[in-house]
Amino acid sequence: QVQLMESGGGLVQPGGSLRLSCAASVSIFSLNVMGWYRQAPGKERELVATLSSGGITVYADSVKGRFTISRDTAKNTVYLQMNSLKPEDTAVYYCNAKRGILTYWGQGTQVTVSS
Repeated sequence: QVQLMESGGGLVQPGGSLRLSCAASVSIFSLNVMGWYRQAPGKERELVATLSSGGITVYADSVKGRFTISRDTAKNTVYLQMNSLKPEDTAVYYCNAKRGILTYWGQGTQVTVSS
């Protein structure tokens, strides 16, 4: 069983920045992929960014150049640095991890971009 604990959400003005953290209960090297997804009200959950155990990153087109996914293997933590935030980035952000055929989710953290 893998537990994921997100933190770092909150309210920020347009153009501002936030950093989300996702702490895993296991070594992140044992996870094939870790990533972030988001779900806005009335919309489906969508991929934001992923980072494979081999270091390959994937970003949604809507966040390329603004968001950066990274990891600290000593802390078993993955981060999502979000810059130049827009109102349309408002959503609940979920940490995700895959190990083999199994998928794990965190509880989610709210990000609200508003003036």
